[in-house]
Amino acid sequence: MPAGIRDKVAILGMGCSKFGERWDCDAADLIVEAYAEGMRDAGIETKQIDAAWLATAIEEQHVGKSAVPLATALRLPFIPVTRVENFCASGTEAFRGAVYAVASGAADIALALGVEKLKDTGYGGLPQRGRGTLNNMIWSNLSAPGLFAQLASAYRAKHGITRDDLKRAMAHISVKSHDNAARNAKAHLRNKITMDAVLNAPMVAEPLGLFDCCGVSDGAACAIVTSPEIARALGKTDIVSVKALQLSVSNGLEAQHNSWDGSYFHTTRIAARRAYQEAGVEKPREEISLVDVHDCFSVTELVTLEDLHLSPEGGAIKDVLDGFYDADGTIPCQIDGGLKCFGHPIGASGLRMIYEMYLQILGRAGERQRQTPPRLGMTHNLGGFPHQNVCSIAIVGRYGN
Repeated sequence: MPAGIRDKVAILGMGCSKFGERWDCDAADLIVEAYAEGMRDAGIETKQIDAAWLATAIEEQHVGKSAVPLATALRLPFIPVTRVENFCASGTEAFRGAVYAVASGAADIALALGVEKLKDTGYGGLPQRGRGTLNNMIWSNLSAPGLFAQLASAYRAKHGITRDDLKRAMAHISVKSHDNAARNAKAHLRNKITMDAVLNAPMVAEPLGLFDCCGVSDGAACAIVTSPEIARALGKTDIVSVKALQLSVSNGLEAQHNSWDGSYFHTTRIAARRAYQEAGVEKPREEISLVDVHDCFSVTELVTLEDLHLSPEGGAIKDVLDGFYDADGTIPCQIDGGLKCFGHPIGASGLRMIYEMYLQILGRAGERQRQTPPRLGMTHNLGGFPHQNVCSIAIVGRYGN
């Protein structure tokens, strides 16, 4: 495996908009909101940015198919700007572009920004219809809740878990995320909920109830990255650097033959192994301090915690119910509220997750701040469906540690 980019790139600044039903804004407004915070944090001027990446997934809804909306909203100085999309991993894909540009020496300072403006377009989070009879027939019979419900069924069958035990673990995950979001002013859903409310909620796709599903939101987030040397020259003394950044994409194995049993995410296991090697992590359960995973559904979080080797196979239910992943637990998961409470403006989600890791490492997360700032924070995005997806993983921590 190549040596990787560990400690070659520093995060100079980050910003995040308020997520929610932002009827007051268009996509450009959200871009500016996140960017303004990021630039204040970085302490630089727009003219110092050498290149930029824009992440957005449902482009026809709000920004179009090019990167021009980012350049015009921010009046970028005629620099290279690239639009990227990789399902729900789009935000981290923009981050990867900016980070690799700095690591390669192609840019001194680069911007990654993700945005999605979905609420006022009527987007409901369901797959869009393709063209032609065949595509329409396939997509009209496919839903995200339905496919992830199949993941839950396969996981139960493989590990001999009762429906009640699985439901209690998923309910704990949802309650935990809402408790965390109540302390986060930028989250969309900040209401606390109870186990009873989750367990008795309307069913969406067995065993996924209403509170097991994340919602649709508007939002934006950004990162400004540079080299550690330039960060120090600009006066930064407490530097967060990128330890690992990995992407794994399905090649058809899961969907085209029966070597995959449907109970886990193959891409996540591969990306996690590569990320740990790049970051020099040998015992993730002992070395990772904080994690944000792609909790599009509560069962996705549960399964992912095993695929990241934080819980043993079949052991995540016990860890979840024991509070291992609670805000005051050993490895908090979704300490900011996660997709469950931020919603999922697709292009922004990956960068929003890194934003939380960045704040926590620097001790700037306010009332949800961990008493001991994390050493290593990890984010995980899963784009697509259990049988065909992309997985991106980022690990960040203090420079040199």
